[in-house]
Amino acid sequence: MPNRLANETSPYLLQHAHNPVDWYPWGEDALTKARDEDKPILVSIGYSACHWCHVMERESFEREQVAQVMNERFVCIKVDREERPDVDAIYMDAVQTMGVRGGWPLNMFLMPDAKPFYGVTYLPPQQWVNLLAGIRNAFDTERHKLLESAEGFTKELNTTDSLRFGLTNSQPQFRAEVANKLFENLAQRFDREKGGMNQAPKFPMPSIYTFLLNYHQLTHDDRALDQLTLTLDRMALGGLYDQLGGGFSRYSVDEDWFAPHFEKMLYDNGQLLTLYADAHRLTGNSLYKHVVYQIIAFAKRELLSPDGGFYSALDADSEGEEGKFYTWTTAELREVLGTDFEWFADLYSVEEDGNWEHETGGAAPGHGKTGRNILHRTRTNEQFAEHADWTMEEMHEMLADAHQKLMAVRDTRIRPGLDDKILCSWNGLMLKGLVSAYRAFDEPEFLTLAIRLAHFLLHHMRDKRNRNAESGRLWHSFKQGRAKQSGFLDDYAAVIDGLIALYQATFTENWLTEADQLTQYVLANFSDHSADVSTPDVSTPDVSTPDVSTPDPMFFFTDKNAEDLIARRKELFDNVIPASNSIMAGNLLSLSILLDRPQYAERADRMLGRMQPLIEKHPGDLSNWAALYTRRVLPSVEIAIVGPQAAEFRRNLESHLTTGVIFAGTETNSSLPLLEGRGMVNGQTTIYVCEDRTCQLPVTSVGEAVKLL
Repeated sequence: MPNRLANETSPYLLQHAHNPVDWYPWGEDALTKARDEDKPILVSIGYSACHWCHVMERESFEREQVAQVMNERFVCIKVDREERPDVDAIYMDAVQTMGVRGGWPLNMFLMPDAKPFYGVTYLPPQQWVNLLAGIRNAFDTERHKLLESAEGFTKELNTTDSLRFGLTNSQPQFRAEVANKLFENLAQRFDREKGGMNQAPKFPMPSIYTFLLNYHQLTHDDRALDQLTLTLDRMALGGLYDQLGGGFSRYSVDEDWFAPHFEKMLYDNGQLLTLYADAHRLTGNSLYKHVVYQIIAFAKRELLSPDGGFYSALDADSEGEEGKFYTWTTAELREVLGTDFEWFADLYSVEEDGNWEHETGGAAPGHGKTGRNILHRTRTNEQFAEHADWTMEEMHEMLADAHQKLMAVRDTRIRPGLDDKILCSWNGLMLKGLVSAYRAFDEPEFLTLAIRLAHFLLHHMRDKRNRNAESGRLWHSFKQGRAKQSGFLDDYAAVIDGLIALYQATFTENWLTEADQLTQYVLANFSDHSADVSTPDVSTPDVSTPDVSTPDPMFFFTDKNAEDLIARRKELFDNVIPASNSIMAGNLLSLSILLDRPQYAERADRMLGRMQPLIEKHPGDLSNWAALYTRRVLPSVEIAIVGPQAAEFRRNLESHLTTGVIFAGTETNSSLPLLEGRGMVNGQTTIYVCEDRTCQLPVTSVGEAVKLL
């Protein structure tokens, strides 16, 4: 019989709907049961593409004997961390406070009032059963000790960031020497041979390389460019990247970008679209263009929903085996490729007995041959063509033919599981990626996908039931025509960022209006007014004079109207996905220029000033903040274009620029601050180049504008 999870929409929860465990979804029903029956709570948190979550389910949660212990002694709650990042963040903070290394599955034990007292990650079945018995025994016989621990951990969770990290309100100092310090600090951790950071496993971490892009733009330091291109090259040629179908896996278990954990996440690929597109604009590297086109082809083929949004992820496993969908035996390759096998095996490092070693249940080198090959390369197309004495045209034809044959076979295999929920924040990252790709390559299909996605987000993931300010809120998750869960700060930050980019690519002012309305909602509902009695609680802000004043400029992760949890946290540290506060600070800077809202820039600078001491000490953990800081050291460049060729001039100008320039444009006239009162010169499309809000004389050709830049 299915349990209560059968009524949920999350693929991860539905995977557990037929467990013998009496799972509840997170909510008042479960919490009330725990209080009424005076039982400890077990919260098990994971996500659908999590390999070890599946392993623990098979080994423990599907077994009647284990489930009986769980059901008798605990109220059991299953949480999809992607659907409820607020719950996950609180209990992940808690387990790390306990000195346990965080990860998923995350299994937290709570008192009946939801305060945590113990947590672990994956455990094999016998250890898990022993732990369950020990926890329940402690709850029954030494509850006072557990209560003391729970109160202590909850107090720590509610400690302000000001106290926890020593943050103070200080004026940021935007100086090149500080940016140099950030680079030198980060450079100590570079892997200068294989790219990325000097550690394993290796994650893509796009914001680190965005910082290197910005830093190179500021200083022209070749070390930054060398590390950037080394990393992007090795990632794109390695097993981390799906050499046949496109798209990056979540991380590489080794230091060579060779053996991936095969799950593919939308958030990685959306961000990497932006990174590779921006890097191509700087370097002109054909490999980066290939990666961008192939990621978009993969996302369109395997993640695009009929509504225009993108699904969340593909599992690492198929047929109960990690990587089976993506890897090949040598015999399979011989049979499919025939006479092309030899050169293909040379290019993709194929070995007779397989090149992949792993242990059962997870990819890790050194545990015996699998007999399967992960396709990966050490040479670019140009290098291999020279090695094989082929022309580039011959190289492309040979590759296209071989890939087509292999993809036809791969498409007949049992596919990895699809997490088909649509997350607002991850789709915001994908929107920015599609727009970045369009701006780099002027490919109409990329813009079509981006506009369709923007419409999806604003029509299906925005609450428009009422026509007041509160109706501007976003939903976090969407599936089967149903949106649920109030949006979190990362949803707003990522979507606003994507809409700002979309305006600059199209000069359609509606996108900018929508971005500003969402920003108004964030200011009203995510700001911290707790210590500021003079600031009213604004629910319907005046768009003309938005309120940005708070003693702590950082935003909460959760909406003030959302469910009360045991703590209300602020997301400060950048990870594989940048912190929602660092993205939001960048949005405020861009909007301050586009909308002439100096108070937005002031709020962003206050955020940077509060974080600057931490950024200087830990740039690797605050890399998006570091990228934003470097952007502020650079002069702001604004380009306004007026006239019938506005779109064409923007495209031509962007081919001469890297990143960081703010564009505004109109074919006729506009009331936007950067465009208002500006007209054509001698009836020709005219370009106004400004730096830090100081403009030079208007020009009527792209060539003249490039000289001014």
